[in-house]
This record gives sequence, C-alpha cells and structure tokens, in this order.
Amino acid sequence: MRLLLVRHGQTTSNVIHALDTDMPGAELTALGQQQAEGLVERLADERIDALYASPLRRAQQTAAPLARARGLEVVVREGVRELIAGDLEMRKDAESVQLYLKTVMAWAAGQTDLRMPGGHTGEEALAHYDEVIEEIAASGAESVTVISHGAAIRTWTAARARNLDSAYAARNPLENTQVVTLEGDPRHGWAVTHWGTEPVGRPAGRG
Repeated sequence: MRLLLVRHGQTTSNVIHALDTDMPGAELTALGQQQAEGLVERLADERIDALYASPLRRAQQTAAPLARARGLEVVVREGVRELIAGDLEMRKDAESVQLYLKTVMAWAAGQTDLRMPGGHTGEEALAHYDEVIEEIAASGAESVTVISHGAAIRTWTAARARNLDSAYAARNPLENTQVVTLEGDPRHGWAVTHWGTEPVGRPAGRG
C-alpha cells in the first residue's frame, strides 16, 4: 500500500517554538489555514482511499479542506497524535526543546526503553502509532493519507522504514504540511520514496 504521512499546518505554538502536545492543542494560524487549503491542489494527483488524522485540533483543521474536496470522512485516531512532551509541555527554551528532540530521535535509533520526562517510553509511543498503521493496512485501502505531527512522523518513519535511519530524520525536519511517502505494509516492511520535497532512494525488492 501507499501511505502519505502529512505534518499539520503552522500553528500559533509553532510560531513561538513551544512544545505543544496536549489536547486540544493550538489552532492553525492564517498561514496554516492557507497551507491546509494548499494540500488539496498539492495532492490532487494522489489517490486517497481513506483519510486519517490525529485528534489534536491542528490536525483536524489541516484535514478538513482535503476531506471536503475528496468527499471523505476523517477517521480520528489517538495513536497518530504528537509524541507527548510530558514535563516539557509548552516549554520553549532551547534546553527543553533539545531534550525532547534528543529523546525522540533516540527512540528512532532503537533506544526505546528511554522515557520522556513525565511521559511515555519509546516502546509505548511507537506501539500507539503502529496500532493505527496496522489498522489502516488491514482495511484493504491501497492509498491512505494521515494528517499527523512532525516528531511523530519522523520518529515512527525512522524506526520502521528499512531505507532511512534516525540520522537522516534528525538532519531533515519536516516543514508544515510536508509529506513523507512510504510504500509497503507492516508485515513486509516500509520503504520511504519521498521525504518532504526530496525523493529517497529505495532498496531492491518489495516495498
């Protein structure tokens, strides 16, 4: 199957660089709304059999224009929400932001026993995302779009794709409404074909 993981549009918390992961989360800015509307045209050539989104407000607002344009219901799943910041919630100092990113990238590199201060371990966080992706794969849909979050997409993709690692994910943050495209399934594994605007080399064999 083809899986498109889309980061939400710009939010007020993005503007101030705050670690905003609790419900309901910040709303989209005017620019974020424009970015959400722009997804409709940007994904016009993509087949979308189903549209999933995180329950956070910014993901719902980003999904809405695409849902209207395609006549799709948004399937809301907790498991694809942003990785919970725990004790770091709404902090915006450089030390806290770096600790958050260091922790999630350690999860992506396989150190899943680490715990976010006051939050989940990597094993718990990845299991939540896995559950939703497995549900999507089991649905029989051939091409699915998921409106999710930057750290969650980067961490899960680096942990699960066979042709991309945590170092790549750490070097290449996703801008708002950028897309990571994968092909494969939970049983045979995943290969990333595009990361944001960049094509990613694929290994030989099944994708």
